Amino acid sequence: MLISASLKSVSSALATLLVLGLAEAAPARAQHATVANPDGSRAVSAAPLRPLRLQPLFGNLTVAQATQILGADKLRAITASFASPAEASAFFANKGFEYLNENQPDTATYRFNLAWLLDPRNADAYRGLGIIASAQPTPDAAIALLSSGLALAPANPLLLRDLGASHLLRYARTKKKKDLTQGFGLLERATTLDASDAVAWQQLARGFYYQEKYAEAWAALHKGQAISFASTDFNFISELLAKMADPQGTIK
Repeated sequence: MLISASLKSVSSALATLLVLGLAEAAPARAQHATVANPDGSRAVSAAPLRPLRLQPLFGNLTVAQATQILGADKLRAITASFASPAEASAFFANKGFEYLNENQPDTATYRFNLAWLLDPRNADAYRGLGIIASAQPTPDAAIALLSSGLALAPANPLLLRDLGASHLLRYARTKKKKDLTQGFGLLERATTLDASDAVAWQQLARGFYYQEKYAEAWAALHKGQAISFASTDFNFISELLAKMADPQGTIK
């Protein structure tokens, strides 16, 4: 995952302090799940839901609502250390991806939420939250978040790739042709915009597979492998081999 940042006015020491200090910047606001009593009334269960700061977009709040929860004064203090709110947003989105790479999804979620709050038009914030949401049992939440990001950055190849892959994942569950069509189209655009993205080629190969175009699937798979062997999905190779032998004869 390639991550770039522009932090023209923030020293590394100050950036570190900001990241560490923000752990206490937002109250947990722990919520509780509600269940129905036999008489139809609502009762609060003992099991708390995730704190708002650990839910995407602070639990789908508006910017105004999330600002009230976090505190306008705290937000002003954060942005005062950067050249602009947009620059601060880029910084926290980049930190989110760093924590994501370190397998710290909760910390990453909070950073992406901050990035969104500081600049609701930061497509990377939606992409990061979408990637985290892809761990849920269904890809619906990931698709919604990634779609919001793509609406802001329609030529972003990473958003195209991730959203396309999410649609293919949903197609595998539901077999709805619309998801296959959408997913495949997004992946074609992703590989056109960035032909060096090995993961996008591997996902495109799966799209060909679902269309029973096995020769094309092998060709796309080999393109991805040639760019980065680490992108290879060996489980998918087993599925593809069951349908058609590798035309190149290199994988058996």
